[in-house]
Amino acid sequence: MAKLTILTLPDKILRKMSLPIERVDEGVRTLAEDMLETMYAAPGVGLAAVQVGELRRLIVLDTAKGDDEPPRPLVMINPQILALGSQMRRHEEGCLSIPDVRIEIERPSSVTVAFLDREGKRQELTAEGLLATAIQHEIDHLNGKLIIDFLSRLKRDMIVRKFKKQAKAEVTA
Repeated sequence: MAKLTILTLPDKILRKMSLPIERVDEGVRTLAEDMLETMYAAPGVGLAAVQVGELRRLIVLDTAKGDDEPPRPLVMINPQILALGSQMRRHEEGCLSIPDVRIEIERPSSVTVAFLDREGKRQELTAEGLLATAIQHEIDHLNGKLIIDFLSRLKRDMIVRKFKKQAKAEVTA
């Protein structure tokens, strides 16, 4: 297993559409394991393959609460939302690709998703609360959407400018 580099704004790959995974093979399983290790080290509750530079429809999640619960890693290959709940939930979301930015976002409080597991078997899962939010957040990544897209254009542009300025400073340092 290897810890991968998480891409951050303003990296343009974060805005690209991820492609379906044709075959679940050892390479895909290794990528999923590396992504889990990267997510735990960050630390975060979810990570999409695009965030580590792989334009593939793969997400990993674990919403277990630190030391209170044992880890519950979840790997979703080619996840597809089948249904969204009618109840809405507001939650402050962060993103490993936009460090130190937290945005309150309203999303459906439950989601039903179909996906392939590590063995390539089709699964369906209905999730609520934090897991439902995390699944929707990570699937947004696969579609090139970021949490800042829920903000007004003015606020979004301010955040993007800040990250572009930081990236420029790092290059010249």
